[in-house]
Amino acid sequence: MQKDQSVSQMAEDALERQAKALAHQSGKTLEDSRKAVSDTEAGRQLKALANGEHRHEKAQDWQASVFWDRAEQRLMHLFASEALSRFVANRHYSWLESYMEWLESKEERAHYHELL
Repeated sequence: MQKDQSVSQMAEDALERQAKALAHQSGKTLEDSRKAVSDTEAGRQLKALANGEHRHEKAQDWQASVFWDRAEQRLMHLFASEALSRFVANRHYSWLESYMEWLESKEERAHYHELL
C-alpha cells in the first residue's frame, strides 16, 4: 500500500499482483490470469471493494476504521458472552427443580394411595 493510495487503487493493485504471480507460475497470459483471479471469491471481493462505497477513501484511513470496527465487534461479543456466562452460572434450573419436586410428590402420592 502506498501513502495516499485510495481503497480502489489498493484493491486493483492487489488483483494485478495476484494476476502477475499466477501468470508467472502457470505460464498463462496476463490477460487469462487476470480473468482467472477475478473469477475467484477473493477476486470478486477485491472487485467489490474497488467499486464499493469506500473506493475514494484513503486506504490507510479505511484500513484503520475496519480494524477499529472489528475490534469493537470482538469486544462486544466478548462482553455479551461474558454476561451470558454469568447469567447461566448464576441461574438455577427452576424448571428442572420443579419437575423433580413434582416427581417426588407423585411417588409420595402413590405411597399414600397404597395406604388407603
